[in-house]
Amino acid sequence: MSTDTRVVTDDLGNGVTVIDTLLGGEVGVTSAYLINGPRPCLVETGTATSAPALLRALDSIGLSPADLATVVVTHIHLDHAGGVGQVAEAFPDAEIVVHPAGARHLVDPSRLEASARRVFGKTFDTLLGPMLPVDAQRVVAANDGDTVDLGGGRRLDVINSPGHAKHHVGLVDSETGDLYTGDAAGVYLIGSDSLLPATPPPDFILEEALQSLGFFAARQPSRLLFAHFGAALEPDIMLERAQSVLSHWVEDVAAVRNAGNDLDHAIALFRSRSEQSRKSAPEVLEELTSVDANVSGVWRYLEQREAADQ
Repeated sequence: MSTDTRVVTDDLGNGVTVIDTLLGGEVGVTSAYLINGPRPCLVETGTATSAPALLRALDSIGLSPADLATVVVTHIHLDHAGGVGQVAEAFPDAEIVVHPAGARHLVDPSRLEASARRVFGKTFDTLLGPMLPVDAQRVVAANDGDTVDLGGGRRLDVINSPGHAKHHVGLVDSETGDLYTGDAAGVYLIGSDSLLPATPPPDFILEEALQSLGFFAARQPSRLLFAHFGAALEPDIMLERAQSVLSHWVEDVAAVRNAGNDLDHAIALFRSRSEQSRKSAPEVLEELTSVDANVSGVWRYLEQREAADQ
């Protein structure tokens, strides 16, 4: 049993607190956000293994079991939604909001967990952990244009944002203009101000990812609140950078592929290329969003695109 009792939070103003879920005992990997108002709302839960740190932080903020109204996950990847069952147990009155394509997986996470175990292998239990199911009556499917009531006239607007995952949504706070990006805008290394792509298989589609970033830009957000990690204060610049990073990443993988190289060669090459940009990243982040997975996701996308063109 872990003896870690740390609480790492930061008040972002307007009732918004960023919570570091201390994944793998490291800071700066996965963010959850509490919007504390008439109807308190938690955005993202992190993994099952980091749920104790999240619950500790919510308790330190003064949230009682009856207080939390809503939990929203941007998508059902386990570094975003793996702790949802434990949070649901701790806050029995909270509704759990998710994209319609993800709802059944929160009720019965067995297929989701089995898939993650195949991907992460022996690190699954220590990095992610088993996901607890959520009562179907508490799960609310939120589609594009739907809203999450924060009370007092404040709301979160739901934006379908596929590309990283087909079950992905972004969220815009009607009062602050904050935009919760999930993984749709990539991984923000707040210490170095770097932005890394998030293009894992099986759902990555470049055109959809770029379109989702366009939807985000059209909302003219005041800040981008990344799940990995924290708040970016120049959203226009960051969204343009996210589009550029994605486009160039796909172009570079395509160039290696078109030169007749196989996937293993491409992975080895991009590991070497990415070494410097990832040097400042927490080690556990490489396990969550590895170069191997990102190259593999682009490779699969290119294969599907080529097959569709034939």
